[in-house]
Amino acid sequence: MTKRDKLIEKIKARPAEASFADVHALMKDFGWQIGREKGSHVIFVKDGERSITISKVGGRMVKGIYLDKICIHLGLDD
Repeated sequence: MTKRDKLIEKIKARPAEASFADVHALMKDFGWQIGREKGSHVIFVKDGERSITISKVGGRMVKGIYLDKICIHLGLDD
């Protein structure tokens, strides 16, 4: 199992919180980049796609509700 596969499985498990570094790495692997970051909110953008806004808790963690949003948007549950 590759590092990317492990990261996908970790996010698909829907923990209560995940590190922003993991979320950022996953989004980057799928071709997304940070378009803007203001305060606790980060907006990921990709050409031809709707942007995804993620809120960070304490600047380092992402809540499970946003992990659901990411999984749906990236099609990880298919």
